[in-house]
Amino acid sequence: MYNIGIYLLYFIIFITAFFNSKAKQWINGRKNVFKKISEYDNEGKKTVWVHCSSLGEFEQGRPIIDKIKAQHSEYKIVISFFSPSGFEIRKNYKNADLVTYLPLDTAKNAKKFISLIKPDIVYFIKYEHWYHYLKTLFINKIPVFLVAANFRSDQLFFKPFGKWYRNVLRLYTKIYVQEESSVKLLEKFNINNVTISGDTRFDRVYENSLNAVEFPKVRAFKNNKFVIIAGSTWEQDENILIEYINKSNKDLKFIIAPHVISESNIKRIESQIKVSSIRYSVFEESDAPNYTVLIIDNIGMLSSLYQYGDIAYIGGGFNAGIHNTLEAVTFGLPVIFGPKYHKFREAIELLKQQLGFSISNYTDFESQADFLIEKPEVIFDINQKSKELIKSNSGATSKIISETIPI
Repeated sequence: MYNIGIYLLYFIIFITAFFNSKAKQWINGRKNVFKKISEYDNEGKKTVWVHCSSLGEFEQGRPIIDKIKAQHSEYKIVISFFSPSGFEIRKNYKNADLVTYLPLDTAKNAKKFISLIKPDIVYFIKYEHWYHYLKTLFINKIPVFLVAANFRSDQLFFKPFGKWYRNVLRLYTKIYVQEESSVKLLEKFNINNVTISGDTRFDRVYENSLNAVEFPKVRAFKNNKFVIIAGSTWEQDENILIEYINKSNKDLKFIIAPHVISESNIKRIESQIKVSSIRYSVFEESDAPNYTVLIIDNIGMLSSLYQYGDIAYIGGGFNAGIHNTLEAVTFGLPVIFGPKYHKFREAIELLKQQLGFSISNYTDFESQADFLIEKPEVIFDINQKSKELIKSNSGATSKIISETIPI
């Protein structure tokens, strides 16, 4: 049944590729994938293999990759991706010796892939439990660790028909979860190879706050004004923000970093904004103070951009789910986001501690933004508590590496 599902998945993506660019990248990226992998040479060193579903999981695993590269020169690092959105952005990642698509999860592919890269230690990040790969690693007694995992009772593993899927989890040498509720849930089903490590993203964003990239043009744009930064926004997020921008009579500035940076989407945003706006790619530092809205038309700046903000709006909450709140929280910003946050442990914690705020419509956003703007003492308190939250939750990376990399 699993094998049928795998081939059905491939067939669906193959058909979708005729009219969807990402599906086409998924198919084309796997053509001759083994030729590229066969050229990998560990040069007599040991190999760590890190598998990430997409870009979000890469960011979750990145602290582990970087720390191994910095502290364990005896290892080479192979990174695999399932999704084009991760591979295309990180295919030249400096701390990897090989970045590749993961071949489709068949018994033949799994054996061939593992025989070529010869991993000594394997990390799967958060999601994706590919049976044939895990089984091959298990049979060959290669330690494989699931990292930064979260489990919920509504997942397939814990359904009455989920025994086979639970047995897949038993193929891991150890499962590192973010919180105790996952441990208790797994233990109910006699899955005991589990330990709490915390969330590696806290390490990543904390490190980023200490070594944030400076953008002189953005600093000039801020010009000591109050700035609302909107990160990873989608159209519904942007509609709310733009309505607020157009109606605002306050002395504010806005930075919008849309999730989709296609020319058509940037033009749509520009056409709706009624105040002075400029794209990052074309504005000059000398003119920066003259604009009210700065539109970020590239990928890669956002995690450091938050240092220039006073309030952050995190996009995605009206779509599949909110994007990364921690990138803003590490700089002490109060975060506002849409209603689809319930699968994100950190968002729930931010709401609980009143460091984050959920909205359902424009009126909610206007009310919350105005409240924060008019209460600098509240923003100051959030700033201190947010930074402490990040710092106190750091350390997962060191724990995982100390327990999985032989000394």
